[in-house]
Amino acid sequence: MVRLREKYLQEIVPALKEEFKFSSVMQAPRLTKIVVNVGVGEAVQNSKALDAAVNDLATITGQKPVITRARKSIASFKLREGMAIGAMVTLRGDRMYDFFDRLVNLALPRIRDFRGVSRRSFDGRGNFSLGLREQIVFPDIDYDKIDKLRGLEVVIVTSATNDEYAYALLKRLGMPFRD
Repeated sequence: MVRLREKYLQEIVPALKEEFKFSSVMQAPRLTKIVVNVGVGEAVQNSKALDAAVNDLATITGQKPVITRARKSIASFKLREGMAIGAMVTLRGDRMYDFFDRLVNLALPRIRDFRGVSRRSFDGRGNFSLGLREQIVFPDIDYDKIDKLRGLEVVIVTSATNDEYAYALLKRLGMPFRD
């Protein structure tokens, strides 16, 4: 079993149940999925940029990304409906816990001038969004083999019904929030 999942089941669920006075352990919030998304706007002119982004995303997450396509045409961006413009991965189960563990303990501390993530990134329904400016904060990416620095978005979806429960869950899982 993944280290973080074991910690969640053994320590975090009982603590959340006690703190919020849940009658059942099933009421305690849990991670549902993590979605990692990369937008590659330059893929309109350069198709190799999308291939590089897909390879980076596969290396970071350990899972093959899905190519995302434009929903509608935008003439000013020279974009046609159906053109490939990004990639995304949805992580669940052990891969999700493994990715979250690497994100919190390896990637976020490697960000220059990092002081913690903002508490204002919750959406009101218990989900948390986080943007990273460059993919090289993950130790899996070889700095010499990347062609360009690309940002990525990470959305952490929880079963929490509000931001307070989600904050308590993520704080206990080790997310470094700014005070």
